[in-house]
Parts: sequence; structure tokens; C-alpha cells
Amino acid sequence: RSLALGGALQAAGMRKGDRVATLMWNHYAHLEAYFGIPCAGGVLHTLNLRLHPDDIGYIADHAGDRFLIVDDVLLPLYEKFRDKIKFERVIVVPLCGKPAAGYDDYEQFISSAAVMQAPQLDENDAAGMCYTSGTTGRPKGVVYSHRALSLHSMACAMGDTLGIRQSDTLCPVVPMFHVNAWGLPFTGAMVGCKLVLPGPHLDAVSLLDLYETEQVTFTAGVPTIWMGILQALEKEPARWRLMRNMRMVVGGAAAPESMIRAFDRFNLDVLHAWGMTETTPLGTTAHLKHVLNDLPADERYAYRVKQGVPAPFVEVRAMTDEGCAQWDGTTMGELQVRGPWIAAAYYKLDAEADKWTDDGWFRTGDVATIDAEGYVKITDRTKDLIKSGGEWISSLDLENALVGHPAVQEAAVIGVAHPKWDERPLAVIVCKPGAAATAQELREYLAPKFAKFWLPDDCAFVEAIARTSTGKMMKAALREQFRDWRWK
Repeated sequence: RSLALGGALQAAGMRKGDRVATLMWNHYAHLEAYFGIPCAGGVLHTLNLRLHPDDIGYIADHAGDRFLIVDDVLLPLYEKFRDKIKFERVIVVPLCGKPAAGYDDYEQFISSAAVMQAPQLDENDAAGMCYTSGTTGRPKGVVYSHRALSLHSMACAMGDTLGIRQSDTLCPVVPMFHVNAWGLPFTGAMVGCKLVLPGPHLDAVSLLDLYETEQVTFTAGVPTIWMGILQALEKEPARWRLMRNMRMVVGGAAAPESMIRAFDRFNLDVLHAWGMTETTPLGTTAHLKHVLNDLPADERYAYRVKQGVPAPFVEVRAMTDEGCAQWDGTTMGELQVRGPWIAAAYYKLDAEADKWTDDGWFRTGDVATIDAEGYVKITDRTKDLIKSGGEWISSLDLENALVGHPAVQEAAVIGVAHPKWDERPLAVIVCKPGAAATAQELREYLAPKFAKFWLPDDCAFVEAIARTSTGKMMKAALREQFRDWRWK
């Protein structure tokens, strides 16, 4: 079917290097596009359906997409930006069972195809592309070569990275429009494991039912998904019979230690990983090294909550104004990475060339420490660090500690202007349904774990915290919302 799709696109006029956009959930046709488009010489361009329609239109236009493959259930979304770009062909996947009037039907499109002609491809030719979520300015395009995707897939199969095996049943919850579902569909197909694709049904109960029915052994998603699953398990602990030690990769944002501990109690193994659109995305994984296995439990969790050690062929460093930071676990610097699947530039965006050093290091914008064992711990984004009285405070560390409080569902910590200290941390809190807490209670909860000057001076209690399309908290919006906060 992938070859049939490739042949149909060639017959429709697709040439080597042409971009084919997809606007789809995680399902069979999207998997066919993952292979059919690049094998026919095209470039798979996954559009993030959670972005604003104006941003989707801008991205498709900036990329120069010629064709679009779209789910019928997403046609209303397409209609909101269709005037911003004129696709030559729009091919609709009939998830609801009926062809969409006025568009090419996907099944008919691939059934009438000529045999695909295998083009002459170089390993450095473009195979796919994805755009960042645009948290700072317009979304930026990253192009993935055949070489990068192949090396990334092999690395993901290694035992001390993601360890995907032929015997696994793999369910990527992370969307296939988000950095190629972290490369999992490519790796899963490479090793020959069973792939379970959840479609648009990403609520906790639907996912748990799917995990049980298909006996999933490996899954991956962002912390907000896992927090929902944890709440469902705690509400009905005997309802589901899941595979013991099912591996759950968490990325996209830092996972709280309390969440990792809670899943351990259900015999579910959370693996912390880190990456970015620009890193294809795998950069690090937080497996425990053999020499750390005999540490006390609290110390082992302290390692597991870090972002982890670099994947093979990926180099990392933390840079300060004085140069490369010591690997002492305390000195903070901007995390920089380079490697064979790390991007070397943004697509048609020369103005962002300074994100790379002259010798090929990508400046991530994350602030991190690296310890003597090589474990990376991201402490913040450079723009989210709080500077109070000349000292740096990590909002991320405070947030991960706060969600361990029994009354707290979500927490964001931001720096707010202060007349004496330049900035002071303000905790923005969403309480669990039926629960309540006070600012003083939360300060007392944090006090044993942090220096006194790190403790938030106050808390703001809200109904919800806005998040980006990839699940990251929108700190800039919170800083704007609370910029005039009156300190007590």
C-alpha cells in the first residue's frame, strides 16, 4: 500500500524533492505515507493539527507543499486555512466510511496507481520535514534526510536508548505529526514489531482499554497524557490488566519524580527521554547505569528524573560565558548538542543561523547541568530562568516538586518583577478536583528540599494553565497575565 501511494503520487506529478503534506491522526494511512512518500522521492511534511489554522497555512505555504493528504474528520480544520495555500491535489482518507465530495478519495487514489518508479536517492536527500511549535516567533522548519532517519531508527532500537524489539507491541501516543512520533513508526517497522495506532482517541480510558486489548509493551507520550492515565489508574486500580513493566517513554516536557514513583507502584516502567524537533528528536535517555543500581532508592529516582545520558553519536555540552561547564551536576549552562541526526540549519530561514556555532553545535535554548556520570538535567529554558538578587532559580525544579503535593494537579513557576530582588518566583497552581491548598502550606512543603531564597513568595490559584500544541506550558502568557502581581 505504501508503494501504491508512492506510485499514485508520481502519476499525479510528484517529482523528487516535492513536499507532500499530511494532516492526520495516528492510523494506517499515515503510516503508509511515512514510507510511500519518501520512497517515491517526495518529502513527508507532517502538519501539526493542534496549531492555529493561520499557523498551519503559513507552514504549508512556507514549505511549498504541493499535495495534501487529510483525514475526512479534519476537513473542517482544512477549510479554515485553505485560502492561504492552493494544493494541487487534496486526497482525503475516509475514516467515517464515505468519500468526501469534491476531493480525491484516498482508497481510490492508491488503487488506480501505476507501479512506483524507484528514484535515484542519495542518503543526504530530504525524506521528511517538521516545523517547531512556534513558542518563540513563527514556527521553524527542520528537514530530515534519509541518512538521519535511518541512523536515528537504529539508535532507537538499541537496548540502552529505547530498546524497541521485534517482540514488542508498540503504541505511539505521541502524535505522528509531532517530530515523526519521535521516530517510533520508523523504528517499529525496522525491527518488525507490532504497531498499535490509537487514532484520535487519546483520553486515558480509551488508551488504557487499548493497552489492555492489544497487550501493549511499549508506549510513548508527553507528561500530560501520563498524568491523565495515572489518575484513571488510581481511581480504578483493578479495572485494567496491563502488561507488567510496560515501558512508558515520557518526553516533550520534564516528568515529575512523583509521577515516576507512582507508576512504579503499578509495575509500569517510566523512561525519561529528551529531544527536540531539531534533534530528530532523540537526544538523551535516563536509563540507570549498572554502577548506579545499588544506590538508595531516593538517589536512583534522582537519576531517573534527569533527562539522561546522550544517545550514541550524540555529543552534549553545557556552555557558560566562561566556556564549557564542568560536569559536576551543579554548574548550569546552555545545553548544546551535535551529531549525525542533529539539524544543521532551519529551512529557508537564514536569520536563525546563529542557533548553530561555527563548529556545528546546536544551541538548544535549554539550561542544563551535566554530572560526572554524564547525565544531563535540564533546569529551565533560558527565557524561563528566574534571577533573584543575582542568583539563578530553576522554575522546572520547583514545578516538579510542587506536583508531588497531594492537592496539586499542575504547577507553573514564573519570575515576576520585584522592587528589591529584581525577580521573585510566583507559583501558579491548579488544584486537583475537590482539593485545596494555601500558599503557606505549599512553601512549607517545598522548604525541606530547596534553599530559602528559592521558595515562591506567593501562589496564584487558577482553573487551568494554557499549554502549547505539544503539551508545554505557555510561560510567556503566564508572565504577561501576572506581570502586575502585588507582592504581599
